[in-house]
Amino acid sequence: MEQPFLPILLGSDMNAYGMARAFYEAYGLKPLVLGRSHLTATQDSRILNFQAIANLNEQEVFVPALEKIAKQYPDKKLLLLACGDDYAKLIIKNKPELEKYFTVPYIDETLMDQILLKENFYKMCEKYDFKYPGTTTVTAENYHDFTPPFEYPIILKASNSVAYWACSFPGKKKVFVANDEAEKTAILKAIYASSYQDTMIVQEFIPGDDSYMRVLNAYVGQDGKVKLMCLGNPILEEHSPDGIGSYAAIITTYDEKLMDKVRHFLEDIGYTGFANFDMKYDARDGEYKLFEINLRNGRSSYFVTAAGYNLMKYVADDRMLNIKQELTYADNKHLWMIIPKGVLFKYASNGKMKIEAKSLIRQGKWTNSLFYNEDMNPKRWVKITLNNLNYYRKYKKYFNKKGLEE
Repeated sequence: MEQPFLPILLGSDMNAYGMARAFYEAYGLKPLVLGRSHLTATQDSRILNFQAIANLNEQEVFVPALEKIAKQYPDKKLLLLACGDDYAKLIIKNKPELEKYFTVPYIDETLMDQILLKENFYKMCEKYDFKYPGTTTVTAENYHDFTPPFEYPIILKASNSVAYWACSFPGKKKVFVANDEAEKTAILKAIYASSYQDTMIVQEFIPGDDSYMRVLNAYVGQDGKVKLMCLGNPILEEHSPDGIGSYAAIITTYDEKLMDKVRHFLEDIGYTGFANFDMKYDARDGEYKLFEINLRNGRSSYFVTAAGYNLMKYVADDRMLNIKQELTYADNKHLWMIIPKGVLFKYASNGKMKIEAKSLIRQGKWTNSLFYNEDMNPKRWVKITLNNLNYYRKYKKYFNKKGLEE
């Protein structure tokens, strides 16, 4: 079958697989997936084509490599999409160059700087009345005498995720929780003894387990109007050192007031493309506290497609096929997960949501994005099954361990 256009996805993780699956489900077409290495999620698949490009996440490699790819498809319309933050930033930084070859449904660099630089981000929050956790920063120079301006426990995370990804030290985690002064000092000492010398962000910890989190995925059309919003309520996050903060199971939920507020914000600042918001419900004042805005669809965003709102169809219908779209607020109930059911029911602590999850499973309203019947062969089945079972070991070892100790 002749493909009317070709999606090019940057990254080969489970987000890339979910996006490829969504394109395949919507149009029967196989995206081209480009990554530095081929991760399990996208291996042995017949719904995508993979190509490895060494150091693709480096500025000097990025544009020439993509130009070379584009020239292999001279008569195809090419849609360029990022599966992770580093690629999203590179696309936005090089957007004028890339637009000669690709459709690039991302904002431009000036707007990116407004949203991503923490101090600008908080100014924007105040302007649009988004609440956010108490936040401050600490540096390699001043961490010895640093005292947080709010109560413990506190959260510590790197301001420069790319540099942090590259450093290593014993007990390294994506995000730390420090329960007291001694723990905070030990964590900062370990970080700044490594190659990471950039700023660290320190935030107050908002009480509540993983089920107090909310994740909102939105798509804004090329006309600057929001076309789709879907809100998810995580039941459980990943707890391994490199996975902390990533969602492992989500039930779709609905909050019209919140969606209206985010829609007004996106349309007002002139946003286009995918946006992904992480926030936590704060029972102390009944408000959602906004953690961050990602300039791409979230890592777990297949939950939107699974609930019946194919996220990739929104971007492709809008940008490739010029099909007019109305605004949709997703309200189908669906359970999405990337962990075995046994792990979910053992480690999730919200009883009400566990009952709801069991009911959705009974009704067949649940999806694991990696297990796709149309794309199953013995080799793939073995790999993703082993990968899935590995979560039992990971949760047993790491559950709720967010300090420096392993």
